[in-house]
Amino acid sequence: MTKVAFLVSGDRQSPMAYRARAFAERLCDRYDIKIGYREGNKIFALFRFWNFLRRLRPEVTYVFDISYSAVLGAWLHRAFKRDVLIVETGDAIYELMRSSGERSRIGLWLTRWLENFSLRTADRVVVRGSYHQKKLAEQGINADVLPDGVDPSQFRPQNGADIRQRHGVNGELTIGLIGSSIWSEKLQMCYGWELVELLRLMKDRPVKGIMIGDGSGIAHLKARCREYEIEDKIIFVGRVGYEDLPSHLGMIDVCLSTQTNDIVGQVRTTGKLPLYLAAGRFILATKVGEAARVLNDKMLVDYDGVKDSDYPRKLQARIESILTDGEILNIAAQNIAAAEKNFDYAVLGEKLAAIIDGALVGHG
Repeated sequence: MTKVAFLVSGDRQSPMAYRARAFAERLCDRYDIKIGYREGNKIFALFRFWNFLRRLRPEVTYVFDISYSAVLGAWLHRAFKRDVLIVETGDAIYELMRSSGERSRIGLWLTRWLENFSLRTADRVVVRGSYHQKKLAEQGINADVLPDGVDPSQFRPQNGADIRQRHGVNGELTIGLIGSSIWSEKLQMCYGWELVELLRLMKDRPVKGIMIGDGSGIAHLKARCREYEIEDKIIFVGRVGYEDLPSHLGMIDVCLSTQTNDIVGQVRTTGKLPLYLAAGRFILATKVGEAARVLNDKMLVDYDGVKDSDYPRKLQARIESILTDGEILNIAAQNIAAAEKNFDYAVLGEKLAAIIDGALVGHG
């Protein structure tokens, strides 16, 4: 049986860890798969990955997301053992860091170097968005598309009545999202900004916000709510374990999926979209990237540039239409089929097997 090493650029509770385990469970009858997780600082993690590979001696090393430790550890091992190296990425990481302003000039240069090194060194590249595939093709890099996934049986629709009651939701239309919120000083925004601005516009309407997640942006969002005097309009749930997300999604009537309309947003699937779909939630998503490909037009909203200041008003118009005619929410039922067709790990597992087998043939 072919030995395959999965290197996860994150800890055991990271989104990529769940993705790696989902694939491993579905492919364990075809490959002998072992998973290594990033732990410790970059240098320690690099040598830990290298030692993991040295002991395992895999024929294929598959890296989930670009990081110094995972990519360089895998490259160092391949220099001696000549195994197949496959690198998967869901972001244009240089553009992401440049847009957010989180890194210095030297940090940006190193990020660009790492991204180029990873994509040029790998025997095969995998991306999670079709637009990303197109952009890399323009650079002469061939890539396979393997989008973010979901286990539909785990995220089947739940009514969320108990958890709504626990959080004091009493008949309001709930609008929410899940994910880490990281504040960008450069952009003066973070994940969830559009939800707070929407609630400001609708402070006198029967709606309530639900923010599930943590991160540096949460304090800024709470401060903005105090400034707008809408603290009673939003529930900050905090971080929720992956296993508990299905029940929490059941308390959200409308899920927001917002991507910037630039290369950063265009290349992404975003791991939340498949979860929202499988849970049968109604979605209001920016008409950017994979969302534009798989969602009903009634769930897509135009978005301009990096920070569209008019976007909350566009959302407001959509929410008002739902308050007027709640039957619109019923079209969310079709999202379950979309999740099963496009993002089910059972389907994606077959695609990953074809990628691995094809890489082995090409390597031989």
